[in-house]
Amino acid sequence: MSEQTQERGGAAPRRVVVAGAGMAGVQTAAALRERGFTGEVTLIGAEPHQPYDRPPLSKAVLLGTAESSAFDVDFEELGVELRLGCEVTGLRPGEHELDTEAGPVPYDVLVVATGAEPLRLPGAEGVPGVHLLRTLDDAERLRPVLAERRDIVVVGAGWIGAEFATAAREAGCAVTVVEAEERPLAGVLPAEVADPMTAWYAEAGVTLRTHARVARVEPGAVLLDDGARLPAGAVVVGIGARPATAWLAGSGIVLGTHGEVVADAHLATSLPDVYAVGDCASFPSARYGERLLVHHWDNALQGPRTVAANIVGGAEGREVYDPVPYFWSEQFGRFVQYAGHHAGADRTVWRGDPAGPAWSVCWLSGGRLVALLAVGRPRDLAQGRRLIESGAAMDPERVADPARPLKSATA
Repeated sequence: MSEQTQERGGAAPRRVVVAGAGMAGVQTAAALRERGFTGEVTLIGAEPHQPYDRPPLSKAVLLGTAESSAFDVDFEELGVELRLGCEVTGLRPGEHELDTEAGPVPYDVLVVATGAEPLRLPGAEGVPGVHLLRTLDDAERLRPVLAERRDIVVVGAGWIGAEFATAAREAGCAVTVVEAEERPLAGVLPAEVADPMTAWYAEAGVTLRTHARVARVEPGAVLLDDGARLPAGAVVVGIGARPATAWLAGSGIVLGTHGEVVADAHLATSLPDVYAVGDCASFPSARYGERLLVHHWDNALQGPRTVAANIVGGAEGREVYDPVPYFWSEQFGRFVQYAGHHAGADRTVWRGDPAGPAWSVCWLSGGRLVALLAVGRPRDLAQGRRLIESGAAMDPERVADPARPLKSATA
């Protein structure tokens, strides 16, 4: 129950509507039942498919080793009404109604969980053979491309680009990755950390072209602004994503600079009885002293628990959402994990040789661990995540010893 609901008379919400049937939406519905909510729960999804998990799309589903990644959730047993293949189109908070393609849906509490949508390559829309990789339908369209072992050009050397390139090479495709910046993951990781990852592409047999911008895409080819022409039986675009919030235009809800819903520490929005969670929402982090917008699976898993607790629990003892962000990526035979937020770090400490198969890098601020990236060192990640949560002071010299457990490097 939101504070605004209590102010209007304190009645418990009878109906919670969740807009978005991805991880954040499904977990919100499940968490409400776990918290003992007995009212109506309606989950609305734009896709016609049974709600599914997204990470396998760039791996097992894409390679054909799994047909789908549907969540193992019995919605009927949970008492959750599913409305699939139904896109949300607007919000009228004054009437407490959500507009959809199938008509208005009334709510007592609304949870916005519409996630993010991939950025499209300008000028490439409608060109045959150009693909995105965000949905189950996207993966199913790409599966025969890999099976036919076509020459593939991937635009963007971010996380999704690297993961797709990995799968395409595993399928036997020739792959060229085009990146406009000077290195992979530019803007995500510092140069000194991302630079060692550049070699992974060549080791996997992938051609990486940096400082390369796409001038245009035509059937069968990608033309770069330096005049190069790359044969392309298919083009996969992975240049980022933006919060899927265009449908909220005119609702009065406060959006941030990236178009995300601006949520407070309880994941409540600027509108009465409306929460936001997952890729479409930012939240203030007291731990890091800034607002975070996290486009990763773990955020969509953890946030719903806070939302459900605050809907069911009311204003008294409301839960605060301030996680240690976490994500992972499987690429080029390596398992990469990251925890924390390194933007405010004042010291970087390496554990191991970044030219080797397993290493970590730790970011410290004021002598405390604030973030960690681990390549093939899952124990470092697990211990580091707990150290970040505890705020323990660290001894940099002991942190730098890869033979020493990270948990023993406290000051």
